[in-house]
Amino acid sequence: MPNLLIIKNLRVKVDNKEIIHGLNLNIKLGEVHALLGPNGSGKSTLALVLMGHPSYTIVGGSIKLLGKNISKLLPEQRATLGIFLAFQYPQTVAGLVVEDFLRSAYNAQQVSKKLSPLNVNLFKKLLEPELKLLHIKPEFLQRNLNEGFSGGEKKRLEILQLIVLRPKLVILDETDSGLDVDALKLVADDVNRLIGPDMGVLVITHYQRLLHYLKPTHVHVMMSGRIAESGDKNLAKKVEKSGYEQFKIKDVTI
Repeated sequence: MPNLLIIKNLRVKVDNKEIIHGLNLNIKLGEVHALLGPNGSGKSTLALVLMGHPSYTIVGGSIKLLGKNISKLLPEQRATLGIFLAFQYPQTVAGLVVEDFLRSAYNAQQVSKKLSPLNVNLFKKLLEPELKLLHIKPEFLQRNLNEGFSGGEKKRLEILQLIVLRPKLVILDETDSGLDVDALKLVADDVNRLIGPDMGVLVITHYQRLLHYLKPTHVHVMMSGRIAESGDKNLAKKVEKSGYEQFKIKDVTI
């Protein structure tokens, strides 16, 4: 399969302190990569850097999406190219109706592709089969964005966004946070259904429980801002059995 994401020797600073040190990662279309690591290892930082968060400065290396260097692009430019970040804690936006939010995001993608945006009625028709598939009631779309949503509802909304936007690279940052086992399985089932030859997934998590349902093709352990070890699903089992101390990096140069 073609290369989707190539991160080469990436170095990142925040507040003049280097926190990612020469990281390398290659994700092909159709692959699911799990990135494991303890708190403070740089996992969520990497997700935000990939999305173009302005607080982080790339001081070395490159990030390429489908062959295009995106290291200096704005977050909205990266989104239109096909990067989607599912946040650990999705933000509540009072006054912003879910349906309006989804239609604005979809139409922004349409415009970026030089296609016609959809009006309200056409967008409703687009959503109807997806709502049925996800067992989401139509009145859900009239609620304010994430206002009063349970953890499971927030995650189902992100899955709906994935279906609507059809991104190339999906980054799931601690998507298992705050979910019970039933909600976790529902979210994993939805993501599994979406994964195909036109999409790659980067799953960021502390624990292996999500990986019981969302089967990775590759597993990486991140320690101190670097990939300490890579392997298959057996690497996740090794982490679950013996923890992260075995992967500790002692020679980080800042």
